[in-house]
Amino acid sequence: MFSAIVRVFRTPDLRRKIGFTLAIIVIYRFGAHIPTPFVDFPNVQSCLRDSGSAEGLLSLVNLFSGGALLQLSIFALGVMPYITATIIVQLLRVVIPHFEALYKEGQAGQGKLTQYTRYLTIALALLQSTTLVTVARSGQLFGITGIPECEQLLTNDAWWAQLLMIITMTAGTGLIMWFAELVTERGIGNGMSLLIFTSIAATFPAALWSIQVTNGFEVFLLVLAVGICVVALVVFVEQSQRRIPVQYAKRMVGRRTLGGTNTYIPIKVNMAGVVPVIFASSLLYIPALIAQFNQTPDADGQIPDWVAWIQANFTTGDHPLYMAVYFFLIIGFTYFYVSITFNPVEVADNMKKYGGFIPGIRAGRPTAEYLDYVLTRITLPGSIYLGLIALLPLIALATVGANQNFPFGGASILIIVGVGLETVKQIDAQLQQRHYEGLLR
Repeated sequence: MFSAIVRVFRTPDLRRKIGFTLAIIVIYRFGAHIPTPFVDFPNVQSCLRDSGSAEGLLSLVNLFSGGALLQLSIFALGVMPYITATIIVQLLRVVIPHFEALYKEGQAGQGKLTQYTRYLTIALALLQSTTLVTVARSGQLFGITGIPECEQLLTNDAWWAQLLMIITMTAGTGLIMWFAELVTERGIGNGMSLLIFTSIAATFPAALWSIQVTNGFEVFLLVLAVGICVVALVVFVEQSQRRIPVQYAKRMVGRRTLGGTNTYIPIKVNMAGVVPVIFASSLLYIPALIAQFNQTPDADGQIPDWVAWIQANFTTGDHPLYMAVYFFLIIGFTYFYVSITFNPVEVADNMKKYGGFIPGIRAGRPTAEYLDYVLTRITLPGSIYLGLIALLPLIALATVGANQNFPFGGASILIIVGVGLETVKQIDAQLQQRHYEGLLR
């Protein structure tokens, strides 16, 4: 293993790519700590110490930004606008036929879809930065009242100062998107995935240390033991796949014989990735957001009953009803997203076009029905696995009293393991091209 790592850094091309990737990561993390103009940085740090963490969807955005959101830095929005834009463009392929036609055109059409994603990212960044500046100006960013520092996060609340803050945060999102494309083109691995990986990994030491300070060394060791088991489980499931054998018949093209090969269709247990967890978290935040704007008391000084019910059941993650709804939403969104990203009819038509067939299954419609049968049944354990992993931080909050940012669970551990495995595979493939022996054995 150590000799393989030495070979990686002895290869000039690989060494240059890894060095370039690390340099971009350092710049990205440095920018996450540069405050936006007109932000009272000492007050923000004081509120961070008093509040601990954000809740709901805000905690997810703060996680993906590496803690930059609550610090109101120039990279406060992080990669969340790009993730949202990518998901929206994927969903629009089902609704808008033009988008589906562009996707099937190949590299040129997908390049146009990428351009649409960039434009949508900037639009979403403009909207989210406006919302963030407005919430920071109102003093409700950290969700605590009665502390003067948390109500005075901005040094200047004039309209032109707010406009400059919005432009700065939007430009920061555009710069992050450019960094990601540079890493993909000149570095190693997928640029956006690596920046997400960096943001989440940067929060791990602080989260673990917070658990040790708050709950003691015994709970800290317990969390580490659970974390090792969870990482092993996630690696095992993420690598698991159902391989459906495919045979291609021989055919004559001129004087050449083509086909006659055996291959397989890999159907992963977790084909949806982390997207269902993001969908479910966003949807569960909506009731709390609606209730937040309807807290005006009546003549008796009481808030509406439905607002009180939402505050009692859907604002704290350790409530059993919240956990149950969260779990079943993840299962539903997993089936929904898999049905969008994997089309059995399209796969069956492509196989039939090139003379491929599954042994024992007729080409065409029977093949599509068989693929749908396999996909439906393999998605069930994958969705249950996603739900259990996503519930880990909530279970930790309810049992051992760990904070909401429990590191070994939810979207964080899925992204950490997934991106780590994919990056190591890419390094291994490039190493094999040069030394006939890879990083993995």
